[in-house]
Amino acid sequence: MYDPVKRWGALVGEVKSTGRLAMTLGGLGLVAGALMIAGSRHWLPTTLPSFPPPPEAGEAQPAPHGPVHDARPGQPARRIAEDLIAPPPLDVAGIERIEARPPLGELGLASPPKTPMPKDWRETLLYRPVAISSAVFEAMGRRVIVSGAVDIGPARTCSFDDAIWPCGQRARAAFNAWLRGRALKCVLPPDGDRFVIAASCTLGKQDVGAWLVANGWAMAAPGGTYGKAESVARGAQMGIFGPPQ
Repeated sequence: MYDPVKRWGALVGEVKSTGRLAMTLGGLGLVAGALMIAGSRHWLPTTLPSFPPPPEAGEAQPAPHGPVHDARPGQPARRIAEDLIAPPPLDVAGIERIEARPPLGELGLASPPKTPMPKDWRETLLYRPVAISSAVFEAMGRRVIVSGAVDIGPARTCSFDDAIWPCGQRARAAFNAWLRGRALKCVLPPDGDRFVIAASCTLGKQDVGAWLVANGWAMAAPGGTYGKAESVARGAQMGIFGPPQ
């Protein structure tokens, strides 16, 4: 028959015996640790290793005094002072100055400086311009030569494949047809000066000289900015460089 009182007593006895076993094992561990600490002085060194102090900032270190071997072919090793760097011997007579290589392209070339305009010159609108030749026009009592363009006179004739035609008159007519009486903006001197003058002009955002040269109705001035435009017009046989029109 099951007796709960006896069962409870047996459990209490088992717990007590387990606690005594744990206490015994803990005591043995403490004793072993104490013995290891006591004997560690025989295993570990009693003095710490010494290291040289680090060099201070800016203090130069002595260079090793071992032999220096030069691995370069044909160059014997030379003994020099530790605080001196001697350049190798150089024969000045063997130096030759050569010309600089040409530029790889025209993009990197500097553009010629522009001629500064006088301070009293201002941008002026010239209304109802009329071309009197391929690169000269009159407006508001002024006669203006388009800067950078070489004029083709009205009396000039051109030849193309044995055909002679009045290219000067045709160039003037083309200039007038392009203007159509629209106002030009030119950089001009004060109103008191009414002499014939070469000036750069624009029609809206279009450069007048660039349009004339690019379409073959004028030639580029030597050393000016329209040289490439004339080359293109000649190659395409435009304007005075082409057939009769």
